Amino acid sequence: MEKRVFNFSAGPSMLPVEVLEQAQRELVCYPSCGMSVMEMSHRSKMFESILAKAKADLKELMHIPDNYKIMFLQGGGSTQFAMVPLNLMNKNNKADYVITGQWAKKAAEEAKKYGQVNIVATSADTTFNRIPELDSSKMDPEADYFYITLNNTVYGTHWTNLPDTGNVPLVGDMSSSILSEEIDITKFGLLYAGAQKNLGPAGVTVVIIREDLLGNAMDFTPTMLRYDIHAENDSLYNTPPTYGIYFMGLVFDWVKRQGGVAALQKINEHKASLLYDFLDASSLFRGTVVPKDRSLMNAPFVLPTDELNAKFIKEAEALGFVNLKGHRTIGGMRASMYNAMPVEGVEQLVAFMKKFEMENK
Repeated sequence: MEKRVFNFSAGPSMLPVEVLEQAQRELVCYPSCGMSVMEMSHRSKMFESILAKAKADLKELMHIPDNYKIMFLQGGGSTQFAMVPLNLMNKNNKADYVITGQWAKKAAEEAKKYGQVNIVATSADTTFNRIPELDSSKMDPEADYFYITLNNTVYGTHWTNLPDTGNVPLVGDMSSSILSEEIDITKFGLLYAGAQKNLGPAGVTVVIIREDLLGNAMDFTPTMLRYDIHAENDSLYNTPPTYGIYFMGLVFDWVKRQGGVAALQKINEHKASLLYDFLDASSLFRGTVVPKDRSLMNAPFVLPTDELNAKFIKEAEALGFVNLKGHRTIGGMRASMYNAMPVEGVEQLVAFMKKFEMENK
């Protein structure tokens, strides 16, 4: 087999090799089935069992209580920017948003089409290098929901303390940090995540919603964008992304074999500290995020000049450290260290960074 690289892409991103190999083994013939999951009817007993197991495993891994529904939907995280207000901004037609990066910004812009958006806080003035402090007097107690992006893939920031929103349901985009750390789902009315960072291939979006928030969609909401329809039909209202759901189920099994989310969180904290400790001690490289708000998943960093940034990315790629180029809005580099990134990938990257520093002082 061709040698695999260490893929530091922000998404679609690195997947566990043993999961890829299992999917490869089962690609043509799913066990005792005589066909690929790709060929399987979504109404078949076999696929229904795959779907049921994936839901049960996610419920177990995230300690999701019985009064929450789990849905596997299409349209990526970006469709949730509209689905959230269409289904939840329905009592007072207003919602609170905290802007911590481009995804929160896009979500707020989309929500403005359906009601009043109150920006409680933003860190735009410092290029989103921190999670802003919240002033409770700016939070609207009559908001239909309060929206945050838990981990900011582009800028490398992360909510360590969830806001206390009282009786206002908290809505969270957890696309780039789901299953990477323990989280209290009961603090949320709704949590969602696109698959292509920690869960599997692009194409599935997980939505976890408290049951009391179902059934209030705006009258003109398209049927396919109604949470209650998908919940009632157990994610089978139409043909779901069957292969993506199957693959995600394999990832859930893999997470369980690693010891669950708490065990992965420890590994992720170790990987992040390897890189951040080096950045803090370096005289050439510099991390761009306020230390207390640093993400475990996405670490942006820069060198003193654009020329050095380009040189570093080129040399790194030649050694098998790929997709380290930073997002176009921030430049520099970004190392994404999702669950599937092994510790040795970060250790070897840091060793190369040390060498690069010695050679380019």
